[in-house]
Amino acid sequence: MTDDRLRTAREALRHQREWFAQLRAEAEAGRPVALVNADVPHELFRAFDVPYIVNQWWSSVAASRGAAQSGLDAVARAGLPRDSEPYNTIGLGNVLNGDGDDVAGWGVLPRPALVATDRTGDVTGKLFEAWRDVVGVELFAFESAVQTAPVEEWWRTVADQWEHVVGSRRIDLMVAELRELIPVLERISGRPYDETALREIMRLGNEQAEWNRRTRDLIAAARPLPVRVTDTIPAVMLPQWHRGTEWGRDAAKALHDEIAERVEDGRGVVADERARLMWIGRGLWFDMDFYRHFEEQYGAVFVWSMYLSIAADGYARYGGDPLRALASRFIGFPERLYVAPEATEWYVDQARQHGVDGVVHLVSDDPRGGWAITRALEEAGIPVFVLRADNADDSAYDAASVRSQVADWLASSVEAARARR
Repeated sequence: MTDDRLRTAREALRHQREWFAQLRAEAEAGRPVALVNADVPHELFRAFDVPYIVNQWWSSVAASRGAAQSGLDAVARAGLPRDSEPYNTIGLGNVLNGDGDDVAGWGVLPRPALVATDRTGDVTGKLFEAWRDVVGVELFAFESAVQTAPVEEWWRTVADQWEHVVGSRRIDLMVAELRELIPVLERISGRPYDETALREIMRLGNEQAEWNRRTRDLIAAARPLPVRVTDTIPAVMLPQWHRGTEWGRDAAKALHDEIAERVEDGRGVVADERARLMWIGRGLWFDMDFYRHFEEQYGAVFVWSMYLSIAADGYARYGGDPLRALASRFIGFPERLYVAPEATEWYVDQARQHGVDGVVHLVSDDPRGGWAITRALEEAGIPVFVLRADNADDSAYDAASVRSQVADWLASSVEAARARR
């Protein structure tokens, strides 16, 4: 067994700590910062050099450092529901608590000058309205247009045929909204819109996606699994929040090269790999030892998470007007991750590509398509364990019970499926 962590994972964490410390210092000195949801066009903020914090990234940090509950308590004290999309709500509570929520090793979340989201549901919209109405922060909210004509195997064509896959009317809407956001960012940054800068940011983002795709395919083909999912998640996602920079592109290449070295050396996560598992859903931030437990105790390795694979398949956009390409990059993420048929087809394809023996499917309250994903995988002959939990709120989570249930599932459903094959 190999216990050494990926160099690239350690480097990504080091870089993120330094970046966040610098951002906090600049915010304290008066520089405006934004807090944005994961599914809004970050690249436009980067084109204006407006620093941004990704809401879900901060929630993952707070949850992993034990600061989620204090944030949710603050939300409740403000008269808002603490159990409604906790993953999206923790940052709001941390800001409401102010200096009282000093997250160990990271510090206090700065009060943003602007928050941005897309209205993927009524709850998300109301939550971000609370930033405006309760905290007094400027809000920019994108509409969420529904896909009416899903495209089969979207991941094979979206990078080049994004206008067709995403739909021109949906792109038109978001481009119009981006043009509304531009003067807001011009006012905040004091800079004019620079299309050349955005084109370069998109180019670097495409190169980053290309390296992520190579890495994903490398891991899918490797036997044994050369790297833990708890390393690939930070090594992929922290550079994702710096997408469109040379550092983000170079970090993605370094991750690929380090994993390629491990494959060449024949190194594996465990000495006796007995089951290959797929993790569907967000990271279980408050119990990241969950994954290592099953590696060490059962030889069950997690070969897949959405973080690397959506970075591989979901972001590259080539050609066309940069605003339209950017809009197409961010339209439809909920469909590709949670809604049939686009999500279900992708997960089944990924399960087959990675040769998985079973799937642990984390189902939280807010993504509504979990049942369809589970059904599609089971119809494809792949056993699924449905773990019902919130990935950031551990108030109702019983680690011992969950691990016992997953162990029983491994011994029964997964072993039976392997025997049939």
